[in-house]
Amino acid sequence: MNHIELFAGCGGLSIGMEAAGFKLLMANELSPMAAETFSFNILKENLREIETPENVVWLSSAHSTLENRLRENPFTYPDLGSGVSDLVGGQVDLNGKLVVANIAHFNQLLAEDKYYNKNFDGSFYGEEVDVVSGGPPCQSFSMAGLRKKDCDKNTLPFEFCNFVERVKPKLVLLENVSGILRAFTQDGEKHYAWFEVAKAFALIGYIPVCLHVNARYAGVPQNRPRFILIGIRENEFERLRPNFNTAENQLFAPSLLLRERMLSNQLVEVGEYVCFDYQKETHLTLLHETFLKELFSCPEVTVAEAIGDLLPNSKGVSEYVQSLNHRYGFLDPNNGITNNELRNHGDFVKMRFRLYQLLNMTNKAVRTQVLKVLRGKETFIYAEAWAELSKFKYYLGDGHFAQFTNLDDFISYLEKLKTKKHSQKALLADEPAPAALSIPDDFCHYDESQLRTLTIREMARIQSFPDMFCFRSKVTTGGKQRQYEVPQYTQVGNAVPPNLGYKLGQSLRLLLERGS
Repeated sequence: MNHIELFAGCGGLSIGMEAAGFKLLMANELSPMAAETFSFNILKENLREIETPENVVWLSSAHSTLENRLRENPFTYPDLGSGVSDLVGGQVDLNGKLVVANIAHFNQLLAEDKYYNKNFDGSFYGEEVDVVSGGPPCQSFSMAGLRKKDCDKNTLPFEFCNFVERVKPKLVLLENVSGILRAFTQDGEKHYAWFEVAKAFALIGYIPVCLHVNARYAGVPQNRPRFILIGIRENEFERLRPNFNTAENQLFAPSLLLRERMLSNQLVEVGEYVCFDYQKETHLTLLHETFLKELFSCPEVTVAEAIGDLLPNSKGVSEYVQSLNHRYGFLDPNNGITNNELRNHGDFVKMRFRLYQLLNMTNKAVRTQVLKVLRGKETFIYAEAWAELSKFKYYLGDGHFAQFTNLDDFISYLEKLKTKKHSQKALLADEPAPAALSIPDDFCHYDESQLRTLTIREMARIQSFPDMFCFRSKVTTGGKQRQYEVPQYTQVGNAVPPNLGYKLGQSLRLLLERGS
């Protein structure tokens, strides 16, 4: 079985799909920084050591040299035909290639160039495509971002749809943030981005099933809810349909109604369609009886199981880490652990991190009081809270820990640590990590000997990347470059977790094999 990967990022979904038995035909990615990591791991090509890549091509760049392309702002790629291109005016076989390009430019090439038009017309160089997969960037769908109907990033799922309409794969797999499910209001009107995307796929001949899943049930040590759309090409659906069980027929019933209404130009209300949600018991019970059961089959993995072996004097790797390195490729013992450089912090930051660790051991009322002092909203601590807080040893700098015996001294200590950051907290060793794990300064380690943020490797473990997966390009970024650079921490945080990709791949494989 095979797939084409759009919005490939650093390659998390790709290695998951490969482990599930899918061959990668071609990939597309906008960011040259993420593309460098993808190339190094998936295509085995080090873009820092060569002048002309064999497996990575640029569709439209302002530069002719690879060195400059790797530093380019992808949002300023020239319009098609006005920049430097490896493809325009040529006939490059894209089998096994990563195309670094704006997806809108790529779709334009496929529409206008006779060579590429022919080779992407209902197939990929004459080979039927099993799956087109990918996770379109979706900042405007996220509850944390500007959720505007006309935002440029809102068009990316529809560019994905345009590509699918041209290539006509058997299946479509689209991954997105769960914020896409929440309605947003503009000009007094409610909009549902997920529903619009589902309708778009129904219009081009696919039966779309929408899901709200959580990667923690797919073997990822992170509480990471995601939106998943799986679309089945209509004639492929009819081939598979005789093999569906009762639960699967129930799963597809709303999708068939949507497709029927769209074809007859009837009005379809969002309330008539269903996104099957893991948080609803009736939905979850149904999903367990379908080809999607693999998405909910794994026991919970904790942060300590994911990164505990990287601590000094650890007792060895967990079954979780062993499974990653076995499933996605064994770690070369001669290379050691990569991307695991510790971050340096001053004493005030370390003091704050130790405080966050200790707050995890208190109740909500105590945490709330301390955080109000930290944020400059209060200047006192109630006696009941102080009775709890006085039991702990705090970090005082220069490697020293001690208890406070005087409440005034403790309040003075807190006031020295004031911060405007509202999201900082310490990880809990015995639970999965929180969902938003892409900004390194938001979370610190759970161990008192490690008063620091996580390393790239620790974040990668929590995202279920194997140790052999090496992240490339810059480690972090800042200033205006944040708007377009995708450094290593962002690559990890933005990636589809490989274990989620693996379970999605298994599910799609089970579906396709129904008709064999």
